[in-house]
Amino acid sequence: MASTESAGQILAGQGAITGWQEDLYKDFHRNPELSHHEERTAGIIADQLTGFGLEVHTKVGGTGVVGVLANGDGPTVLLRADIDALPVKEATGLDYASAAVAIDASGGQTPVMHACGHDFHMSSLLGAAKLFAEQRDAWAGTLITLFQPAEELGDGAKTMVEGGLTGLVPKPDVALAQHVLVHPAGTIGPHTGPFLSMADSVRVTLHGRGSHGSMPHLSIDPAVLASMVVVRLQSVVAREVQPGEFAVLTVGKIAVGAKSNIIDDHAVLELNIRTYSKAIRDQLLAAIERVAKAESAASGSPKEPDFEIYNSYPLTDNNADVTAKVTAAFEEYFPAETVQDYGRQTASEDFSDVPTAFGTPYTYWGVGGIDPQAYAAADAAGAVSSIPANHSPMFAPVIQPTLTTGTAALVVAASAWLGKD
Repeated sequence: MASTESAGQILAGQGAITGWQEDLYKDFHRNPELSHHEERTAGIIADQLTGFGLEVHTKVGGTGVVGVLANGDGPTVLLRADIDALPVKEATGLDYASAAVAIDASGGQTPVMHACGHDFHMSSLLGAAKLFAEQRDAWAGTLITLFQPAEELGDGAKTMVEGGLTGLVPKPDVALAQHVLVHPAGTIGPHTGPFLSMADSVRVTLHGRGSHGSMPHLSIDPAVLASMVVVRLQSVVAREVQPGEFAVLTVGKIAVGAKSNIIDDHAVLELNIRTYSKAIRDQLLAAIERVAKAESAASGSPKEPDFEIYNSYPLTDNNADVTAKVTAAFEEYFPAETVQDYGRQTASEDFSDVPTAFGTPYTYWGVGGIDPQAYAAADAAGAVSSIPANHSPMFAPVIQPTLTTGTAALVVAASAWLGKD
């Protein structure tokens, strides 16, 4: 397979960059930055890409960075990594753990951590870019490396598109991306069709009538109203969504009141839904509105509730032909046990907004980040769910072989198009 031979030639230099790449990863991990505030991170990425000889575009949609490496005639491949971190206080105890603190959207201080693996994504893509730049004889075409801000808010890809992305770079023939997940390190998980779910957050404001805590008869208590709404919503997936269809409806936040002896005049619920189809999404949103309005009416609320949908993520739906080509390249290059279909994931991503803007097919796969022996022991004990997952303050993928596998996966996948015959 010519593409595999090209990938092998490009990856022949991987051992020489391992120390540099691990140091880069640890630096990113120690110095995380919140969504749309990734200035230091973006600066390091831009400097590295410039040093490799790429044409670099900075401040794309705010803090996005794009590098273009033209290497003769051939296809154009876009590789993407996300770069933002989360408002999480790290509890891993690693010697390169984050102690960073930042100002959040509300103006308060918050600890910051790379609790979702974006530090791995950046380091892997920079490693792949360096290897492609150093081995130009092994491939032909154009490589686009896209470093996207604000994935955790679900709007980073859109801001890059709105910032003129499609006019800055050639239209890619294919777009590729990956994510570190709770699977054994050294494995890769391609999947055809829907891979990551759609997601929407919904803010519901319920209206009551305030009163003294000693005079509940003069109130319409929003705490009781909110409780009834939460309980009623638990039946939506269980009793309204057809069995076999995937749906998640989570109430993640209830905010009501300021003091024990004051009955407030409103309550705020923040919910999150995950679906694989627009029809189920619309069904859940309609159910949330119906329940909130009905319970408000039953409580005698002075007015109907208010609804706000925010932090929406598109469906990540992997193109069958692209996924088949990438999977074949993985199976040709890696040992047989390395390539595993992880199946559908309930997490969400905004990566697909980029290829959608170009009208380009794409695929997105998982990369394992958990020590294989620890994962096997947990699996044997039926305790995989006890392994700290993405967004946990204890999330700590092992550096190796996660980093070398993630870098190689990007090179092998891109070489399926860029490799020389």
